Amino acid sequence: MNRREMIKTVGAATMGATILGIPVAASGENAATSDNTKRHRKVLVIGAHPDDPETGCGGTMCLLADAGHEVVCAYLTRGEAGIAGKSHEEAAAIRVVESKNACEITGARHIFMSQIDGNTEVNLERYKEMRELIDRENPDVVLTHWPIDAHRDHAVCGTLVLDAWRRLDRRFKLYYFEVMTGEQTQMFHPTHWVNIEAVQQRKREACDCHVSQGMKELYDGWHTTMEKFRGIESRCGAAEAFALHSDSLASI
Repeated sequence: MNRREMIKTVGAATMGATILGIPVAASGENAATSDNTKRHRKVLVIGAHPDDPETGCGGTMCLLADAGHEVVCAYLTRGEAGIAGKSHEEAAAIRVVESKNACEITGARHIFMSQIDGNTEVNLERYKEMRELIDRENPDVVLTHWPIDAHRDHAVCGTLVLDAWRRLDRRFKLYYFEVMTGEQTQMFHPTHWVNIEAVQQRKREACDCHVSQGMKELYDGWHTTMEKFRGIESRCGAAEAFALHSDSLASI
């Protein structure tokens, strides 16, 4: 995608025409007058841990939910290893509540899968679990981790989703999001940008629900910086970036 195409894509999202190819009512347009806009889509966001979907694409989730589309947030683990001094059971109980609170803000429905934080696996059973989840939800679009990631759980999540997408005949569009690029996500080259200026504060509030992760202290150092950088790329104040798999053939 060249610079002109990039700006065109971002401009469309900014005006409300499309978000990641999903039609929404343009500014001043009555959605009820457009058959294409009126059909609701389902967007499935799959993250490795509680807080990954919110930090990676929380603004986009808010925008799509506000436009009337169904947003489902699936967490591969319950964040069992994510709180120092807590057992897996104690940490999971805390982080599940945090995730539910975050989903109330973004407007997403939440699902928890059965893998264990810090001990995620790639094997036939796990491939099957991911494929069955996606098949059951039957989304139009899936957003997940870029598989080249320094965090093993992120890489595992992206790998499992990629396999499911291929085995389900590429029937949905597959986009990757980034998290803590440079430290975790590696070699990420976006194809699409979404202007999140209108929901930037709401995204932060959703992320702040993950109190156990010290998000209030972490956010500005990583996430605000990334939003500003992607905004500079796309000529707006704040943006989230995505990479569309080039073999995504689904038409929505």
